[in-house]
Amino acid sequence: MIEGAAVPGPDGRLRCPWALSTEDYVAYHDEEWGRPVHGDGALYERLSLEAFQSGLSWITILRRRPGFRAAFADFHIDKVAAFTDEDRERLLADPGIIRNRAKIDATMANAKVLAEWRQGELDELIWSHAPEPGTYPAPRTIADVPPVTPESTALSKALKKRGLRFIGPTTAYALMQACGLVNDHLETCAARSAP
Repeated sequence: MIEGAAVPGPDGRLRCPWALSTEDYVAYHDEEWGRPVHGDGALYERLSLEAFQSGLSWITILRRRPGFRAAFADFHIDKVAAFTDEDRERLLADPGIIRNRAKIDATMANAKVLAEWRQGELDELIWSHAPEPGTYPAPRTIADVPPVTPESTALSKALKKRGLRFIGPTTAYALMQACGLVNDHLETCAARSAP
């Protein structure tokens, strides 16, 4: 067996190795990760969660996602944009989320910026950085998956230029992977060709 290659799960289907590290990951890997995500609110949520994940494992965020949704008004941009200093204090005391002041402040500030954009603008900006299909070969092993690409670096710069915070090139690439701008399921992973 090649190290870092797709491995069979309990059902015999080949999956990316990280997907089998916890039960929570199996459904996320099979049903969400790498599937196209559109809509400003949905992308704002993913952008926020990827920022909260910075420096942590994704499972930490995934398991707290219901708490994040409850704390941040289901990531409705206009509602979060209206958050006050009292909301910030509430969030800093909320055990259902990651209580990091810089990340909370960035999520609130990003909502204020995005509330000024026209509907669909975030979706258009993010998806304009998707590489052309076939630009990159399907990764055979985890080692073939880059942490950053020229497209993620450009996306990070574009978002920062427009006033968004906590979105470096690595976080931008994680967003691109999670939202289906790139397909980093391994070549033999069953989810790679899933609809």
